[in-house]
Amino acid sequence: MPLLSSQYLPPKILFRNGDISTLYSALLRKVTGVNQIRERLELPDGDFMDLEWSYSPKKADSCVIILHGLEGNAKRPYVLGAAKIFNENGIDCCAVHYRSCSGEPNRLFSSYHSGRTEDVKTVLESVLERDYRNIYINGFSLGGNLALKFAGENEVLPKEVKAVIAISTPVDLEGCMRSLQTPRNILYSTDFLLTLKGKLKEKEKMFPDQLSQDDIRKIKSLKEYDDFYTSKANGFKDALDYYAKSNSLQFLPYIQVPTLIINAKNDSFLSESCYPTEIANKNGHLFLEIPDYGGHVGFVDKNNVYYTEKRSLEFIQNTLKNQSFIRTA
Repeated sequence: MPLLSSQYLPPKILFRNGDISTLYSALLRKVTGVNQIRERLELPDGDFMDLEWSYSPKKADSCVIILHGLEGNAKRPYVLGAAKIFNENGIDCCAVHYRSCSGEPNRLFSSYHSGRTEDVKTVLESVLERDYRNIYINGFSLGGNLALKFAGENEVLPKEVKAVIAISTPVDLEGCMRSLQTPRNILYSTDFLLTLKGKLKEKEKMFPDQLSQDDIRKIKSLKEYDDFYTSKANGFKDALDYYAKSNSLQFLPYIQVPTLIINAKNDSFLSESCYPTEIANKNGHLFLEIPDYGGHVGFVDKNNVYYTEKRSLEFIQNTLKNQSFIRTA
């Protein structure tokens, strides 16, 4: 499928700066008017995830599953913004908190990670029980990687799954780790590491025989965190093994459902390998849009409705009409 041309231009010049759009969207954007109802989903391994449901004013036959990014949650502005536009257009939303992300530590030693698609499968099975005719998966950043990996590693998805949307997605996890570790991104990587280590300290209290405060203090980078905890807690040899087996890039050629990926050129989190133009050109189900601007999940647009939110809705509406993804706005 040919690459999609992008017409995105931020309404103000300052938002052409990737850092400004990223930080504004993460720290200053406010989204109101979304009424979320929490539901606890018990998982097959004895753990749990919390879901935030929000509904269309009228009974809907469609639902979007929203997957957040690293150390995010289902109440972040980008999740609320997506839920709001979908709800206003007749689509229910199930926004997922990953294990340990809803404000309460999860029960097991392991937690969420970039490739844990069995949790996506469990959420999907729960949503299917509600008899929706159309289900979509909308992932952001790490959640985008989960959505794409899930779509590509399953040759046959339930017929109700009509489309996948991935925003600001690190499809090459190792490449993104290396990007985040550069001096250019020290602010972001430090913030991620602080919150991850904070949760690890909670794990140490729950599992003192498997962790110590001294172990946690020795972790100085995201890769060291993944070497020490993420990989070992989830059955990988080390961080590189975890990245190699969990990245969605290798699964993109096998996606068989209409899929939209939007990655901004000025997203400093992403490596060059996160713009899979050759794969998109060969897979007729894959639609890749690379706007010049947007930073990381920072596609600021008019009236506090983000460009990617409008594009995601448009993609879903065109999918329902069985049309190619042609820009109508």
